[in-house]
Amino acid sequence: MGKGFYISKPLGFVLFGLGAGAVLTIFALSVVYVQEKRKNEVNARDGTRIVTTAAPHRTSAPSNEAWDKYRLPDALLPEYYNVTLWPRLVPDEEGMYIFTGKSGVVFTCLKETNLILIHSNELNFTLTSEMHHAKLTGLGGTSAPAILETWFQTQTQFMVIQLKRKLQVGKSYWLYTEFHGELSDNLGGFYRSEYTENDVKKVVATTQMQPTAARNVFPCFDEPSMKAVFHLTLLHPPGTVALSNGMELENIVISVLQTRFEPTEKMSTYLLAFVVSEFTNIRSPPEANILIRIWGRREAIESCQGDYALNVTFPILKYLENYYNTTYPLSKSDQIALPDFAAGAMENWGLVTYRELSLFYDPKVSSNEDKEWVVTVITHELAHMWFGNLVTMRWWNDLWLNEGFASYVSYLAADYVEPTWNIKDLMVQQQVQKAFDVDSLVSSHPLSSREDEVITPDQIDQLFDTITYSKVFIMCQKQLEITLLSSVVFNTVYTDLWKKLQEVVDADSSIQLPASINEIMNRWILQMGFPVVTIDTRTGSITQQHFLIHPEAVVDKPSDYNYEWFVPITWLKSGSNMGQHWLLTKTASYEPMKTDTDWLLANLNVTGYYRVNYDPQNWERLLTQLNSDHKVIPVLNRGQIIDDAFNLARADIINITLALRTTKYLYEEKEYIPWESAVRNLEYFFLMFDRTEVYGPLQAQPLFDHFKDITSNWTQKPPRYMDQYNQINAVSMACKTGVKGCSELTRMWYRQWMKNPDTNPYGKCFSKYLEYSIDPNLIRKQDITYAIVYIADNVIGQPLVWDFVRANWEHITKDFDDGSFFSGGLINGITKKFSTEFELQQLQRFKEDIAASSFTFDMQAIERAIEQTKANIKWISENKAQVMNWLIEQSD
Repeated sequence: MGKGFYISKPLGFVLFGLGAGAVLTIFALSVVYVQEKRKNEVNARDGTRIVTTAAPHRTSAPSNEAWDKYRLPDALLPEYYNVTLWPRLVPDEEGMYIFTGKSGVVFTCLKETNLILIHSNELNFTLTSEMHHAKLTGLGGTSAPAILETWFQTQTQFMVIQLKRKLQVGKSYWLYTEFHGELSDNLGGFYRSEYTENDVKKVVATTQMQPTAARNVFPCFDEPSMKAVFHLTLLHPPGTVALSNGMELENIVISVLQTRFEPTEKMSTYLLAFVVSEFTNIRSPPEANILIRIWGRREAIESCQGDYALNVTFPILKYLENYYNTTYPLSKSDQIALPDFAAGAMENWGLVTYRELSLFYDPKVSSNEDKEWVVTVITHELAHMWFGNLVTMRWWNDLWLNEGFASYVSYLAADYVEPTWNIKDLMVQQQVQKAFDVDSLVSSHPLSSREDEVITPDQIDQLFDTITYSKVFIMCQKQLEITLLSSVVFNTVYTDLWKKLQEVVDADSSIQLPASINEIMNRWILQMGFPVVTIDTRTGSITQQHFLIHPEAVVDKPSDYNYEWFVPITWLKSGSNMGQHWLLTKTASYEPMKTDTDWLLANLNVTGYYRVNYDPQNWERLLTQLNSDHKVIPVLNRGQIIDDAFNLARADIINITLALRTTKYLYEEKEYIPWESAVRNLEYFFLMFDRTEVYGPLQAQPLFDHFKDITSNWTQKPPRYMDQYNQINAVSMACKTGVKGCSELTRMWYRQWMKNPDTNPYGKCFSKYLEYSIDPNLIRKQDITYAIVYIADNVIGQPLVWDFVRANWEHITKDFDDGSFFSGGLINGITKKFSTEFELQQLQRFKEDIAASSFTFDMQAIERAIEQTKANIKWISENKAQVMNWLIEQSD
């Protein structure tokens, strides 16, 4: 899923899914959606009498029964599904949007059992016989046992079917159900999205199955390792088009349109997708060997907002085919922009769904950042077509195998299609440093957890975070530039990856490692955090320790490795002397790193996931080099020195004034990456001090005048892509610190921008805007986090937002029940400025209120906020006076 971005040149796979099974006979469905309390009702639309039932639901105390466990037993394995669905795009007489469906699944019995457990949630079922909600048939001459009882286990989200006798091992069976559900607006499962076109409301029926919402749409074995082939038919109104993972095979008109699709590859349930809409598309030319279609609202497509996505998709696919050494396994690649979508995008195989801003680019109004976002999200999702879809993690505890690799590969593919951007250089700041921020807290978590630690849907949801997407092991990229899988592997775990990597290492004598791949990598993925490596150039001593931004925090999470990593240290000395050394213990000595006169720089080009500290003398030599000729030090390391220094100071490892001194050379720096590192870290000063006297002395912004000169007084665009980014830093920091001329410039730009009121419906007061944020008729649910956090970024708006969220959090959570997608960002955005005991007490009370409620909320996010607030309080008390004195000295 592309809510972020995301190791190596893998990864060859040879596989085209197995096609099997017959297509379900197409029929018109006439079951209407009714509340569970009703037993019978006459369908007023067509006069058909339908028998519905309030199916028995059980919520029992914890037990050892299979239906009270969240994981499926291993007795049954699905082969293929036949699913027919009919979404209603107009409300019924009660104002509800519904869908009806029929589903059959063929499964094989692997172990004797008289119990069928299949996931089902938020669905009502029609009786298929006098008493039961499902019908079981034996295949291949096998007789099916009679159903003894069926019921629904609410907590574990199972349909439970007890049989009078056991299923036979090795035999296949057909399980058939009829059901109906709500086509709600909760952005999960089978849901509706709405937009207006020519003053007419349009309704889109669309899906988001990841991670555990396929069970909300039809009964299924809803675990990633339970791969199967899906045969799908959609019924939909005339004038609409139906899309799914496979290509449309035929479109029959009876009373409604009936579209049948080619069978999918063998895949996990969370990758299934279908959309019914009035969208239009642009497509690749006939000579292309892959059909590529970009779908969206007619107005957006006709105004060419999908053109950029279409132009880059084919070269991205060709690059990835070469990279993975495997042909794209499908006949088409559909990409569709949805008005309402919770995540950034979703890698459904053959039908990738996006937020509009993740697929559409309008050169008239979109920024460089918008364009970069589009290309990196597309590359991330298309990277999943191989790694994630063809080869899938066995269980959600290894989600990082999907998302981490896709994040890494997305930068390589984006760099291929936009070679002038140097986008690979941004990976350090956009991914590695972002992971550092979260991974330096005791509330972090390992990349890979035990399977029994990730069981419930809520626990699975919480894995979709920065660590999973952005903790990329760039230190191993050379070893990972390989063909990973040379045989058919449908589901994998991280140990499979280590075995393949070890085979490559064993076959290549040029790769010298100090230990096995398993021993090296397990230390990085099975324990949270990362090390700070301290090098004493006076003695050649090297030490490592777990880096914590709040050093007094207590780590209460056990680890088999006790925070001892195998660290690949690359280094550079003045005079271009380079080397590499593996740090395998907490303390070691390495003579080549000893020097009395040369500066030494470690983690060359930031190829390792660790921070670096030095003895005071080496710090002084590095600062001297930066101030005399900074270009001798690689640009990525210039940014790294600033970022490491400020974070080491926040962790009380070095003095804060040393960190501030790393910025003095910036008067001569023109490159984006070092400036961005400085801006990000100085932002912490603004967060902590923007309401105090320290704000005044922060008045240095040499970059503003530089860009004024190279743009001919702001009339031209900087020619280099990175310079265009850095111009934003120049103007933003200049205005923030009161540089003369900046306020006048931005006011002039604002007046010009506001001359077109149709495109600028802003200017409401904060309180009214906050009220708008929880009204889905005014601000889409997917944007609630952005709207609220945007106000919280303002010094006046922040306390208003905090009060508003505390007063309305139950309503917000209830209305947006996929809380995991937004609550983490919401809490972080609101509380990042917290730095007083009073704010800490409010946050702790907020945690207690949520813990005492029955609502779903990201408690890890609140714990991180509490930890960060404690660190902020400590940092201000220890550093405010030093910072103030140093800034005053520099302004004299």
